[in-house]
Amino acid sequence: MINLILFGKPGSGKGTQAEFVKKKYGLIHISTGDVFRYNISKQTELGVLAKSYMDKGDLVPDDVTIQMLEAEVNKTPNASGFIFDGFPRTTLQAEMLDEFLINKNLNISMTIALDVDDEILIDRLIFRGKDSGRADDQDKSKIKNRFEEYNKKTSTLINYYRSQNKFFEIDGTGEVSEISQRIFNVIDSNI
Repeated sequence: MINLILFGKPGSGKGTQAEFVKKKYGLIHISTGDVFRYNISKQTELGVLAKSYMDKGDLVPDDVTIQMLEAEVNKTPNASGFIFDGFPRTTLQAEMLDEFLINKNLNISMTIALDVDDEILIDRLIFRGKDSGRADDQDKSKIKNRFEEYNKKTSTLINYYRSQNKFFEIDGTGEVSEISQRIFNVIDSNI
C-alpha cells in the first residue's frame, strides 16, 4: 500500500499531479478542501461543526479535520493507498495522521513536494485566476501572502518527514508529463 502526502505552494500543480499519480497507482485522492466542502454541503455532523467555526472566522480544530479524513479513509477499506492533499499542515496534524494510520496498520510511505520558483507560480496563479475568477489568484500581494503562510507552516513539516527519510522534493517546472515522470521515478524507487 502506498500512502503519499503532496506538498506544494498554491499553483505548484498538486491537483494536476495527484490525478496522474492516482490513475497510475490506483490510489484514492483525499483533498482536504474537497472533504470540507462535501461535509458542509451535505450538512454532516462534522460539516455542521466545521461550519460553525468557519462562520465565526475561526480555524477548524485539528481533531475535527482529522475526523473528516478518517471518515474518508474508512469509506474505502480495500484501497491500494491514499494521496493526502492539503493535510497535514502542521507537525501536530502530521502526528495525528500518523497515529490514525498506525491504528489501521498503515503509515505514510513518502511526502513529495513540488518545488517551483515563486515568480513562475505567480504567473500560473494569475493565469488561473483569469479563467477561474478566483480573487485570491489575481492579486500578487495576496498570492505572496499565501506563499509566506505556506513557508511558515510547512518548514517544520519538511523537517518532520525528512527526519523519517520520507521527504522528497521534485522539480515542479516543465511539461506536465515530465513532472509526472519525476514523481513516478521517486515513488517507484522508494516503494
